[in-house]
Amino acid sequence: MRNKGLIIALAAVVSVLCIYFLSFTMVSRRVQKQAADYATRNGQIDQAKRQHYLDSVWRAPVVSVLGVDYTYKDVRQSELGLGLDLKGGMHVTLEVSPVEIVRAMAGNSKDPNFNKALALAQQRQQTNASTPFTALFAQAYQEVAPGDKLSRIFANTTNKSRGIDYNSSNEKIIGAINKEVEEAIERAFTILRTRVDKFGVNQPNIQRVKGTGRIQIELPGVDNPDRIRKLLQGQAKLEFWEVWQPAEFSPYLSAANELIVAREKANGTSATPATTTAATDSAAAQGDSTSLASQLAKKKTPAQDTAAAAANQGQGLFKYLTATGPGTIAANLRDTAKVNDLLALPEVRASLPANLTFLWAFKPDVIDGKEFLVLYPIRKSKDAVAPLGGDAVSDARQDYDQTGHPEVSMQMNPAGARKWEKITAAAASETPKRQVAIVLDDLVQSAPVVQSEIAGGNSSISGSFDIEEAQDLATKLKSGKLPAPTRIVEEAVVGPSLGREAINQGLYSSLAGLVIIMVFMAIYYGRAGLVADLALLFNMFLIMGVLAQFGTALTLPGIAGLILVIASSVDANVLIFERIREELDHGLSLKDAINKGYSRAFTAIFDSNVTTMLIAVILGFFGTGPVQNFAITLGIGVLTSFLSAVYVSRLIIEWLTRGKETSNITFSTFLSRNLFKNVNFDIVGKRKIAYIASAVVIVAGFALMAVQGGPNLGVDFRGGRSFVVDFAKPEVASEVREALADDFQNAGTEVKTFGAENRLRITTSYLSADESVAADQKVRAALDKGLQQYGADRPVVQSTSKVGATIADDIKRTSVLSLGLTLLGIFVYVLFRFEKWQYSMAAVIALFHDALLVIAAFPFARLFGLNYEMDQIFVAAVLTIIGFSMNDTVVIYDRIREYLRENPNLTFAQVVNPALNSTFSRTMITFTTVLLVVVVLFIFGGETLRSFSFTMIVGIIFGTYSSLFIATPIILDTYGRKEARERGTTTSTDLTGTDAPKLSTTTV
Repeated sequence: MRNKGLIIALAAVVSVLCIYFLSFTMVSRRVQKQAADYATRNGQIDQAKRQHYLDSVWRAPVVSVLGVDYTYKDVRQSELGLGLDLKGGMHVTLEVSPVEIVRAMAGNSKDPNFNKALALAQQRQQTNASTPFTALFAQAYQEVAPGDKLSRIFANTTNKSRGIDYNSSNEKIIGAINKEVEEAIERAFTILRTRVDKFGVNQPNIQRVKGTGRIQIELPGVDNPDRIRKLLQGQAKLEFWEVWQPAEFSPYLSAANELIVAREKANGTSATPATTTAATDSAAAQGDSTSLASQLAKKKTPAQDTAAAAANQGQGLFKYLTATGPGTIAANLRDTAKVNDLLALPEVRASLPANLTFLWAFKPDVIDGKEFLVLYPIRKSKDAVAPLGGDAVSDARQDYDQTGHPEVSMQMNPAGARKWEKITAAAASETPKRQVAIVLDDLVQSAPVVQSEIAGGNSSISGSFDIEEAQDLATKLKSGKLPAPTRIVEEAVVGPSLGREAINQGLYSSLAGLVIIMVFMAIYYGRAGLVADLALLFNMFLIMGVLAQFGTALTLPGIAGLILVIASSVDANVLIFERIREELDHGLSLKDAINKGYSRAFTAIFDSNVTTMLIAVILGFFGTGPVQNFAITLGIGVLTSFLSAVYVSRLIIEWLTRGKETSNITFSTFLSRNLFKNVNFDIVGKRKIAYIASAVVIVAGFALMAVQGGPNLGVDFRGGRSFVVDFAKPEVASEVREALADDFQNAGTEVKTFGAENRLRITTSYLSADESVAADQKVRAALDKGLQQYGADRPVVQSTSKVGATIADDIKRTSVLSLGLTLLGIFVYVLFRFEKWQYSMAAVIALFHDALLVIAAFPFARLFGLNYEMDQIFVAAVLTIIGFSMNDTVVIYDRIREYLRENPNLTFAQVVNPALNSTFSRTMITFTTVLLVVVVLFIFGGETLRSFSFTMIVGIIFGTYSSLFIATPIILDTYGRKEARERGTTTSTDLTGTDAPKLSTTTV
């Protein structure tokens, strides 16, 4: 094997990296076990106590690697996490409403034509989800007010900075609105990311959905969905507040500290906690509780006076606080919760002025390797209304000062400029000059010192910014400029009990599939099969390591992708071993047979992997949520499978046969030695029967679907809400549906058993077009009311999901687009590799045929009570089937090309049957292994993946059938006949039987 040293080095490096990243997962599990042990009493885990333990070590070193300490936070960010369907939690897709942005830019115009056009655009977007709202609005306005210019409405003071005046064209105004919508989405993303970070959720995920105004958020482990909905959909609150001077608030802080010290002494709890890292001065070491206040005018860092801090870190509140600069107080990040608790004590709150409140900084400062958050004393007004709000900011951008350092330029509207002038005049007139805090969602983003009165509304905020920080602050300042409300268009809440059940199902199905494959390979290929098993285990190790390295959470669809990777990775070894067996049958020595087998199989393996990777890329780009996770796992699996099956297995086999002409390694057993020997089926001779049979099944299936009322689309495709409900005993689904009919106002409702006799899945289209929180609550209230009569059976909602009509349309559109792009990509690749359009056309027709047969199978299944839904996972399954079927087809095409090159005097018609028969053993072995794994998934994978595994079972059967009876025969009926006519040979119809000419003995 060429480049053996490079392959060994690459495998070693990848293995070390995988071990490194998987070790974080092991450390995380160890810490979580320690937390559970700490919180367990009388066999019960106190979840609050467990969380307290994890919080206490969140920023504490828990492992050291090569002298580098890693905190629990670092470990959690690098571990192989679990998705919502395995752990429980909440998935939300929010959409930024462009309607309110257009209203705000129009100054909330009362113009009847403007409002009529807005309403018409909103109505049309429900059926034109892929068309931008601004384009629909522009079209609607021209219909409502033909010839009227939008500048009449949008030429106002607020839009002057955007270059809009009375002479602006409609196209320019729509362009400015589009830009503002995009900026609003980016601002909303920044704000939501800040809010998600405040949830304290481990491994949250927030990302923009490509090409849309949507933001996708995953919060594993959350248990209060209502709170999260409110926080995610609430408007960003940008405010400007004055900051108390040190001399003003210090006496109050000292008095509050005295109260806390007295409370601790009375309760006997004055001992300093072990987690405290705040530094104080030497006076604090002597127990002076007012020492911190005396330090506020001095510059002192936490690293100073270490000995005194170690001796006694103060008392009361001051043992958690430290002076980090002149007039600045801060706390170690881990102690902020304790400071909040102390400041919230009733006696402390009563001792502070009503207009004094404390807010934390948005971002911690790193001092001597530790993270500290500054605590700002904010001067509130009596009515708690900020003297200036975010709506006063008309523009903000990152700029540079005269020295070239980044700063933020901010512009106020006229009303805001007047208020800003008064605020800055008062702040600048004091000695020392007062700070003004810029507060977003109760976190201080910046607190610049006002140097002078600012007139005209143009301000510059300078500080120790880098460019990225200045850009972020500018984005946040603009967040209050225009209202950009968000609405939840897709939602899923998974209960932890369902997550635990899914973990068991996924684990059992994965292990069972792996064991079945390994046993089969050992039985069929003997010791070579054991080598394939070692390569398979190495492949699994690589996949897990890469998933951990990229911080990808493992989900149920991901496990499905993993199981398919297990099966398809074996296919490469099957191709190789079948080739080696052929060469051994032709009399080659063991080493020559191994070399030739790997060499001849490489092209087919490469082509089949490319087509599968193409599908993974398309799914990853257009898919969201579970489909995207499936695609990521599949894509990683394709790469690792190629490395393990083609190179690692060869390294092992060559090592076992080194220096030997004979070896005890075998590529068959007594069970498989003569299996599929001398196969000589007239496959293409039966092609017309296959054509007719396929057409009959497809037509009958779609006719039956029409009789049944159309396809059984899931919530993903039709929109609506779905609930999984557990009962204490089995319930009749039809009776539950009748009980809910009135409460759901006779809207389309489906109730069916879901995984267990006492578990039902209830899906309804009631209020599906209304995506508001109020509608969510109304539907849930209707569900609870309808289930009241089952109160004795203790119904419990284990999970909920919602898909809005708009996003359902998008999912349908992207699903069709994914299928179309997959077929187009395969057409182009096959044309590139095999150089004849007939090959590409036949492959695409066969794949489209597979997809139609799978869809047609669903109405037949409904006749037998298997009522499976077509959803996003179904689309992933169909595309995976296309990949599986294409692998089979590519292997056959590759063998045909090989025969034609080595036997140039023969025609396509003369080699087609021999090629199909020579690859028949590989086709049947791969079909068997993949089918076994998918059947295991169907049995053990749980109800969530039942539709997926059913689709795969049907697709694998039809995919294997089409690669034999559809794809290659179509080439025979197009290119084969043309070739026969050109050569003047016997027609292809006469050469499809078993008497075709024999081929070169070097290949058969």
